Amino acid sequence: MRQSFNWSSLLAHPLAIPYPPWTRGLFLPYVLCCLVAACTPPAQIPPYFEPLARTPVEPLPIKTVLVHGQRLAYLDVGTGPPVILIHGFGGSMWQWEHQQQGLSHQFRTVTLDLPGSGLSDKPDIAYQPDQMMDFLVGFMDALEIPHATLVGNSMGAGLVIGMALTHPTRVDTLVLIDGLPPDILNNITAPSFRRALESQAPWWLVSFGNWLFGGLVTDSVLKEVIHNHSLLTPAVLERSNRNRRRPGIIKPLMAMKKTLPLWETEFAPRIKDIAHPTMIIWGEHDQVFPTAVGAALHQSIRGSTFVTIPQAGHMPQWERPELVNRSLIEYIHSSP
Repeated sequence: MRQSFNWSSLLAHPLAIPYPPWTRGLFLPYVLCCLVAACTPPAQIPPYFEPLARTPVEPLPIKTVLVHGQRLAYLDVGTGPPVILIHGFGGSMWQWEHQQQGLSHQFRTVTLDLPGSGLSDKPDIAYQPDQMMDFLVGFMDALEIPHATLVGNSMGAGLVIGMALTHPTRVDTLVLIDGLPPDILNNITAPSFRRALESQAPWWLVSFGNWLFGGLVTDSVLKEVIHNHSLLTPAVLERSNRNRRRPGIIKPLMAMKKTLPLWETEFAPRIKDIAHPTMIIWGEHDQVFPTAVGAALHQSIRGSTFVTIPQAGHMPQWERPELVNRSLIEYIHSSP
């Protein structure tokens, strides 16, 4: 692991799925399927979170809390100073499955599915930055967490940056993992992510493509996100496909991608104003945002620490948890 003191899930993105012309003839059957699905009750939340850990661990109870009338699913383990782990675009709490045991011995480790993602409710809202921050503040209030270290991966790092600039007293320390840089579209290099962000397809067609073709692209998209392809076991692929098929997942994703200009205009010009202790962690082989993007972000945040994780891609906390967890623990303990 190299350090420098100078200074982006459901892993697969259904918005990147291609749609052959012949799918137009299946529009009516798909609409009927949507109507049937709309009449079904919300999916039940499983009682336990069972990580695909590389060493056996006990399942963790999945908890829920109402925030602004919406049910948010989360994990809450350990005691000590609170650390909140925030997933990225299309992600979920499973992206932090190797942090629960690694951090909970020293910190109260809280991992949530954001509104519109994972096991949490998927309200019909715009998912604008102010709404997402209101949900996070409300979540912290509901759990009686006045302030915490916020750790965000990919687009989750954008939410962390927004919190530091808009609600600075709620943030102790920032940790940004492979995201979120200014000028996102010009910095993103992964083809599937770019297609997802640039797609103009209507939600029903994206949903249809996700239902019909999503499993075909999961493997290739995961290989853009994860550097060590041997970690993409059949169990990981099956779980990713299961998460991708959760009811109501597409409209929130499409709404979130439309908010990127707001993140750019409201927060990117102010990144240099961040005054909190900040550590930036970057996978050395990130195909979504290259390491140079992380180095530029490091240069923009005065006094930040930049750590690169070898043999890791866009989610180093999942690929190399031993290195990332060690960096997190050391940095949080050393921060004022």
